[in-house]
Amino acid sequence: MMDTRSQCYRCRQWFSVPPNTATIKCPSCKFETKTHSFERSKSQDGGRISFRSFLETARTKLSRCGTGSSKSYESLNCKPSTLLFSESLSGLRPCRKRALLIGVTYKNSKHKLKGTIIDVKGFRGLLIDTFTFPKEDIRVLTEEEPEPDFFPTKKNIQNSFKWLVEDCMAGDSLVFYFSGHGIKQFDLDGDESDGFDETICPVDFMEAGTITDDEIKSAIVRPLKKGVTLNAIVDACHSGTVLDLPYVYNRKEKKWENSTRLSEEEKHTDRGLAISLAACEDIQVAADTSSCIGKSSINGGAMTSVLIQIVEKKPTITYGKLLDSIYEDIEKANKEGCLPRIIKGMLNNILSQRPQLSASKEFDVNSRFLILQ
Repeated sequence: MMDTRSQCYRCRQWFSVPPNTATIKCPSCKFETKTHSFERSKSQDGGRISFRSFLETARTKLSRCGTGSSKSYESLNCKPSTLLFSESLSGLRPCRKRALLIGVTYKNSKHKLKGTIIDVKGFRGLLIDTFTFPKEDIRVLTEEEPEPDFFPTKKNIQNSFKWLVEDCMAGDSLVFYFSGHGIKQFDLDGDESDGFDETICPVDFMEAGTITDDEIKSAIVRPLKKGVTLNAIVDACHSGTVLDLPYVYNRKEKKWENSTRLSEEEKHTDRGLAISLAACEDIQVAADTSSCIGKSSINGGAMTSVLIQIVEKKPTITYGKLLDSIYEDIEKANKEGCLPRIIKGMLNNILSQRPQLSASKEFDVNSRFLILQ
């Protein structure tokens, strides 16, 4: 008996289903659905399953239970535990780890991306398993989240920026992660040497607008208090200086360079340290593994996929070694066929993805470890 073709009604992927199967699991998004009417369908159809009936049954289950009814749709946001911070008034509360993770697929538009939610899930797992981040202190914004407050709209992202840095104190470790579209737009306040602001795109950016590097800096960099560390990982096109940090690390020269003139505000030493690892330089675009790392089983951002693999193998790694490793792995994949040869020759500077490290203060990249705690 031949396999039957079926379509996942979550990601719309077509795949083969063996006959007499009581459970359908999508090989792409891993969405799994069971039918309690398997035996009944078998007996009524001469031993063959009616997949039309099967899908209708599963679709009805989802409509009744909502997106949170399936394991694949369970919220990645955990209810915060009830903590007593009476000692925080005297500055004695324990150091805190807090992370904001955003993945935008733009699934209902022509700008659709495939692997951003996979990126978020993978990075969330890295924070929990490798860096012992409490689940309740990780806020996730994706289009899969059942609660409207966790949908990656511009307003929700702006509110989540405030949540990330709220009441931060010396010793706190903050993480900002974004996987989605990034674009350049004309700089209106004259603080960009190339005349363009770098931006990230919320799910509703066509209506509400993008979020510029100026706004990101104002929201999550300037509020950092002395002794607080913010690590930002941005897997998006044109993301090199998307936090507008004044120092950019030159990997070839092995030294920090001033990306812009330092303002009086940035000369202050009473603020925390912000470090950004971006997927590419400002003029470049970022690839995903479906087009760049053909043999990868992960369908997400190239930098995110490589970063997770590197850190899982070697959790104690310096920023310098991490930057080199990501660069080398992406370069290797690029040479193995990420881009058509003709396009490489014409647009190599733009399409060759080079990750970029920037910071609010200079530090020794070969002695400082990526320790998100």
